[in-house]
Amino acid sequence: MPRLQLSFHSTFALKKEDIIKILRVTSEEKGLDDSLENLMQRTGLGNKKVRPMITWVSRGGLVKNKNFTPEGEIVWKCDRHLESIITEWLMHFYLSFGKQGLSDPPDNPAEWGGWTYFVYTFIPENSAFSTNELEEKSACIFNEDSSKRINKDFRILLRAYTEKSALANCQFIQKTKADKYQIGQKNLPNSYLIGYFLAKLWERDFGKETSVLTDDIIHQKMGLVPVLGINSDSLQQHLNRMESLGIIEQRRTVSPHQIIRRWDKPLTLLEKSYVNN
Repeated sequence: MPRLQLSFHSTFALKKEDIIKILRVTSEEKGLDDSLENLMQRTGLGNKKVRPMITWVSRGGLVKNKNFTPEGEIVWKCDRHLESIITEWLMHFYLSFGKQGLSDPPDNPAEWGGWTYFVYTFIPENSAFSTNELEEKSACIFNEDSSKRINKDFRILLRAYTEKSALANCQFIQKTKADKYQIGQKNLPNSYLIGYFLAKLWERDFGKETSVLTDDIIHQKMGLVPVLGINSDSLQQHLNRMESLGIIEQRRTVSPHQIIRRWDKPLTLLEKSYVNN
């Protein structure tokens, strides 16, 4: 049985104000390559909180090897106060892969832990759910010592999507009442960020191919449909918008339909997503 792999937070929830402190220190000459004591002093975070916050930022795609990722550099340049929905969706995108990032996806998303299972298996199968239902289904899948551990870890995950101090503006899920959640109308990012996601997933699964079957994009394992929380018809609408912006070209005259990439670098699309937000 796979492991849940959610204990990295040590019960400290995702909070933008703490993430900003980590990013600010990362931007300094020494970055995060420092002792725990010095990192505590530089961030103003307690000794038990510093490491979990660094892991949040790392899993969120903004930091790697104690320095900014290229994406983190763009976020720090364009959205230092983490006010943009672009940043929230960007962090959601990378958090959804657990600690594995854009490696070749597993046969079963649960192999990468609870967050990947939640985004790519549980949510597509459950439009409304309670914490008890999430816990019960997860207990049958993950090798954890107790249901209490599963409950505690998933509550931290759910808070990341429902608290204003975290990623709630995405509206990936909504809290309807105590311990009750549902999938609703997403507050989706602009087409440039969706284009960036497409480019990174294309890079992961299709390498340097210049054209791919449209069906392969729509049904891509751990692809755009589940990570955005939409259906295939909605994705086609987003593909049409990306085509109008020159991000892709679609060939739909004869079957099978194809998508031709027209972007140069994925990071250019990420930069444009902030400029055009």
